[in-house]
Amino acid sequence: MSTLNNAFDNSLVSNAFGFLRQKLNFNPYSSDADIIITGVPFDMATSGRSGSRFGPNAIRQISTQLAWEECRYPWDFKLNDLVQIEDCGDLVYGFGDNEDMCTKLFEHADKLLSNGKTMLTFGGDHFITLPLLRAHAKHFGKLSLIHFDAHSDTYSNGTKYDHGTMFYHAPKEGLIDPKQSVQIGIRTQYHLEDGFNVIDGNLANELSVNNICDMVKQTVGSNYVYLTFDIDCLDPAYAPGTGTPVVGGLSTDKIMKILHGFKNLNIIGMDVVEVAPAYDHSQITALAAASIALELLYLQANKKI
Repeated sequence: MSTLNNAFDNSLVSNAFGFLRQKLNFNPYSSDADIIITGVPFDMATSGRSGSRFGPNAIRQISTQLAWEECRYPWDFKLNDLVQIEDCGDLVYGFGDNEDMCTKLFEHADKLLSNGKTMLTFGGDHFITLPLLRAHAKHFGKLSLIHFDAHSDTYSNGTKYDHGTMFYHAPKEGLIDPKQSVQIGIRTQYHLEDGFNVIDGNLANELSVNNICDMVKQTVGSNYVYLTFDIDCLDPAYAPGTGTPVVGGLSTDKIMKILHGFKNLNIIGMDVVEVAPAYDHSQITALAAASIALELLYLQANKKI
C-alpha cells in the first residue's frame, strides 16, 4: 500500500499541531470558536529546574492519544457536538523580556474575552497565571480561585517576576478574593493568615472526592471561578516532568474525579502549567496535563446541556 493511501491509518500520530488535533487559527479573536487554547512558552520566572517553556508543545503532541475517543470516559456526550475549540498556537513575545510577555498575554486574553471566548492556557511556568487573572478580573470582576498545587505561591520573595508570587500579588491587586478561594494539594510551607482556604496534601489524600468537592462548592458558591492547575499538585510518581516536584501528592485518578465533580461551578477561565518534559522520559506528565485539560473542556461543554 502506498504512503498516500495509508495516510488515514496513520492519523492518530500525524498532524499533531493543535491540541486534540483541533483547528489551528492564529487570528482567533473573531472566529466562531467557543474556546481558544493558547500556549505560553515562558519559564523565566522559574526558581527551580527550568524547561516548562516546552510544556505547551509536549501537551499538544501527547494529546493525539486522547483525540480518538469521541466521547471521553466517563462523559456521555461528544465534546465537539457542544463546543467549538480552536488552538491559536503559542504567544509571541520579546525573547527574554518578562514585561513584554505579561503585556502581550494580557492583551491577548483581553481581546479574546472581549469577543466572548473562553480561554484554556498551557504554560510555561505558573507566573503566566497573573496576567491571565488581570484580564479575567477586568471582564468578570473579583474572582474566586481554585488552585491545584504543591506550593501556595503566596510568597512575596521581593522580586517582580517569580512563579511563587502570583497569589501574593493577585489579592493585593484586587483580582481574587482569598476567602472565597481554595488551594488543593499544598504540601510545602503556607500561612493561614494569607486568607486562602487550604486543603493541604495530607488532608486532600485523606478526604473523599465528594468531601473535597463539597468544600470547594461551599467556598466558591456561584462566583465566577478561575481554575489554575500546577502539574506538581500530582505526586511525582504521576508527574515527574516538572520543575519543583514534591512527594506526597495526589494521584491522577483522584484529580480526575475531583474535576469531574466541578460540573456545576461557574468556571470562566483555566490554565494548566509547569509541565517540563525534559525530566520525564515517558511523557506521563504531559499525558496527565492533556487529560486534565480535556476534562476542563468537558466541564465547559457540560454547561451547554
